[in-house]
Amino acid sequence: MSQVRKLKTLVEFHRSRNLPPPQHPLVSVLDYARLYLPPEDYNVNWICDFYSISLKKNCVSKLKYGQQAYDYDEGMLFFIAPGQVYSIEAPEEPQKEKSGWLLLVHPDLFWKTPLARSIRKYEFFDYSVNEALFLSDQEEAILDTIVENIRSEYGRNIDKFSQNIILSQIETLLNYSERFYQRQFITRRVTNHKILDRLEELLNRYFDDGVPTQGLPTVQYITKELNISASYLSGLLKQLTGMSTQQHIQNRVIDRAKEKLSTSDLSVSEIAYELGFEHSQSFSKMFKARVGVSPLEFRASF
Repeated sequence: MSQVRKLKTLVEFHRSRNLPPPQHPLVSVLDYARLYLPPEDYNVNWICDFYSISLKKNCVSKLKYGQQAYDYDEGMLFFIAPGQVYSIEAPEEPQKEKSGWLLLVHPDLFWKTPLARSIRKYEFFDYSVNEALFLSDQEEAILDTIVENIRSEYGRNIDKFSQNIILSQIETLLNYSERFYQRQFITRRVTNHKILDRLEELLNRYFDDGVPTQGLPTVQYITKELNISASYLSGLLKQLTGMSTQQHIQNRVIDRAKEKLSTSDLSVSEIAYELGFEHSQSFSKMFKARVGVSPLEFRASF
């Protein structure tokens, strides 16, 4: 079974790459030329609790994302959402003069802002996207400018305008990326083997359609809808994420709870009911066990 390493913060990511601590705890721009991955960290399943957007050029490594492999030998833009699984294969030839940038954004930056909800509309944060985004020189220059604006803004003295300026630049980056994707992929092939993507779609639909009034999604419900055995799904998730199916479900429940706590005025009891809990105390107990603070303490932090 592959080793699984989870990085919860940007500080942990910087440390894993032997870099100084980030200037901002929730957003960081890194130069690929300075990134180094120790040999023992190749072929490890990485799971990060933050978003990753990268433009990579002249990288000879291959990245496995979900259950698909991508070549890094050409310049391309790539997106990874929190909780998704990826690994980097050891290069078969000497590393070239790599270049590009890596933008890391912790979702806490979005809480209580429209992006907390709207970021889910961008389809390129999805296992089912089996083509990377290849940019023209003009498109690359546009995104380079936006990313440099983000780096410049968090490098200044933080004031009451900083977060909104950084968020607007991130949203602009996402909107340009959406435009470029539509240009490149007029039609998009569906992958033949996308169990992880189907699982995420199923859980999103479960909560979006109001099904939680029937209770929390169970392992039995998930495996029946996916038409696979519980043991197969559990083995797949264990290998890729180190989590059981139940733990994976609970993580998605907590993600939705954080979203509702930070973007709505619903009471804790109302949120618990919408998520499928029969008793709000059970919800609060799970939330504190997973997040480390109570739902009300989490809301108050914003």
